[in-house]
Order: sequence, then C-alpha cells, then structure tokens
Amino acid sequence: MPIADAVKKAQESGSWIRKMFEEGAALKKQYGADRVYDFSIGNPDIEPPPAFHRTLVQLATEDAPGSHGYMANVGFTEVREAMAQKASRDHQVQIDGSHVVMCVGAAGGLNVVLKAILNAGDEVVVPTPYFVEYGSYISNHGGKMVLVPSAPDFDLDVGAITAALTEKTAAVIINSPHNPTGRIYPGRTIQALAEALRRHGAQTGRYPYLIADEPYREIVYEHRQVAPVLSAYEESILVTSFSKTLSLPGERIGYIAVGPRLSNKQEMVGALAYATRVLGFVNAPALMQRVVAQLTDAQVDVSIYARRRDAFKEVLDKAGIPYVEPEGAFYLFCQVPARRHGPAVAADSATPIDVQFVNHLKDHLILAVPGTGFGDSGYFRLAYCVDESIIRNSAGAFQKAMESW
Repeated sequence: MPIADAVKKAQESGSWIRKMFEEGAALKKQYGADRVYDFSIGNPDIEPPPAFHRTLVQLATEDAPGSHGYMANVGFTEVREAMAQKASRDHQVQIDGSHVVMCVGAAGGLNVVLKAILNAGDEVVVPTPYFVEYGSYISNHGGKMVLVPSAPDFDLDVGAITAALTEKTAAVIINSPHNPTGRIYPGRTIQALAEALRRHGAQTGRYPYLIADEPYREIVYEHRQVAPVLSAYEESILVTSFSKTLSLPGERIGYIAVGPRLSNKQEMVGALAYATRVLGFVNAPALMQRVVAQLTDAQVDVSIYARRRDAFKEVLDKAGIPYVEPEGAFYLFCQVPARRHGPAVAADSATPIDVQFVNHLKDHLILAVPGTGFGDSGYFRLAYCVDESIIRNSAGAFQKAMESW
C-alpha cells in the first residue's frame, strides 16, 4: 500500500481526541477561550514539581564532556539503574539496569516493544474501551489488533480475553490506571489474567507477552495502589513515561522494563535496542534521561486532580449525567444520558448515539470525546486536566445541553 494511502486510511479512522481538540481550537478563536469548555485532550496543565526545574537548571548548566552526545541505544547506564530501582519498588520484583531500555515516551516505548515482538499476522489482544492509538502502533509492525470487551464495571473480563487467545496471540496490552475510564485493575484480576496466559502458553507452546502501559501509575485517588504486573506474570513487559506523573508530555521521556523472569530477556533487550535504533529514535533524549534519573520519587500534586474530579462530579450530578467513578488518571467516562427534554433528535443509524451527544455538547461550546473513539459507543470522555474554574463554569452549559437533549 502506498504511504499516502496508508496515511489517508489512518486519518479517516483516526483519533477522535485530536479531532475534538482541533475543533475546540477553532471554537475558541470564534467565541473566545473563556466561553469554550474544552475537555477533549489529556494534556497535563499542572506545572512539573519544583524539583524538576531545579534539576533541569543544574544539569543544563553543567559543562561535563559528552553530556549531550550519543550513548548506547538503551540509554545511560546510571539512568537505567535508577529506573530499575523504581520499577523494582513499583512491581515488587528485583530488576537490574541491564533489563531497562530508555524510550521516547510511552508511545515510543510501545512501538519499540511491538517492533521487537511482532511477526506479520501476529495478534495483540486489547480490552475495550482502549487508547485508540494502540491500533496504529500494532499495525505499524504488521500485527492485528483483537478487541475484547471489558466487564460491565470496566474491570478486565479475563474470560473474554481467554476466549480471544489463539496460537497467533503475541501479546495482551493492559492500561492501569486506565484511559479513558480511570479504572485501576485489582490485583486479583491481574493474577487471574496471569493464570489464563500461563494455561494458554502450556496448551499452545506460545506464552503471550503481557504489556503493561502505565503512564498514569502515580495519579491515583484515596490512597489506592496499582497492582504490580512484572511480579505477577513471567512474560511481562512494563512501558511507562513521565509525561503525566511529572507533567512532561512534551519532553518525550520514558522507559521499558523487562520482567526479571522473562524467558528470553537478554535477547529481548537486544531486540529493543535494535528497534530503538531502526525506528529512528536512536536513543531517548540525553538531558531528560539525566533529569528523570534524579526524580524517581517526585510527582505532581495529585490532590489538584482530585479536587477537579470532585468538582466535575458535582457538575455532572446536577446535570443528570451518569459517569464511572475515576480511581486514577484524570478522565471521567460518562454514559450518554437518555433523551428526556425538548424536541426529539432525529434518529440516525449511521451516527452512533455518543457522537450525536458529543456534537450536541459542542453546540453548547463543550468539547468531549465520544466513546466510539475508544471502541465503546454509548459513552463519552471528559478530561479534567484543566483549571478548576473552567470545570465549575461549565455547569450552566451542561444543564442547558441536557434541557434540549
């Protein structure tokens, strides 16, 4: 397929998140930013913690030879050791730096992992709703995405995942805390999934990799804990970044950690290094590697997100819009409410109900993302990484939208 056609196809089925974000920018230009309530994109607005700025200035002004030169594709040795210590704490295992690969954000890390593990026609199981870019990442490397519905409470449906496994299954991707639902998968669910993957591997001779995509790990509420994955299943791989936990999405810095019991971990690290090089990343940004190595215990003030979540819940409760209670991340996954007031909206079988409702919200200058964009129609996502005043000021617009829905 010519590249232009491939890009066109991706754009046609592309990210609703970006689509709504761009429409929001146009509305702000037309009506003024203070009159548009844009909850479309998960772009952290909280500034990085003070320790980041101090460390950045310190390292940027050092004049150590080689600070900004090439290093091994996998990253600086001392940085990899620091990430290994963090992953060991988070996942209750002992990892050393030789099993860590620094990457260009979690998106870059996922592409590196998928490049390393996928042969043409291999399948990757993804629970829905899901971060829509997974589909592109998988197809980038010749794989096929197999979507599996989650349980009604948006926990993993281990039975459904098990039923979707075949001899072509190369991996399962999970994301906790979850985008878009804010769900944190319980430890018992992770253990059940690990057992299912072991049984499948014993039966087929191919043990699928379990890829844990964890950029929201530190953004949790009510002192919840994110269950470890690397200690739960032998063939597991962690991909994460500092985009959300340190509010550094534009700096594109993250890491991959290979589970200590992975059957071919040395070969895997070599494949990840090769993929990092040939995908054009070459290595993760040198300065940011050195910065985050000193900030493994730092994070943004999560209480700010908690206050915004609670403020948004008040707005939605008053408007009569049901939602999933977020346990982590900074999203509200809301159910499209039944039509109750005003003239009936013309039924359009070609347009999912969530897209109709999001378009209706847009008429009231509210920007949201339809659940269709996450593979789960009937819902829509609101990102609350915006100032609390925007959330509270949107209450009237939500109520007016409901009055005519």
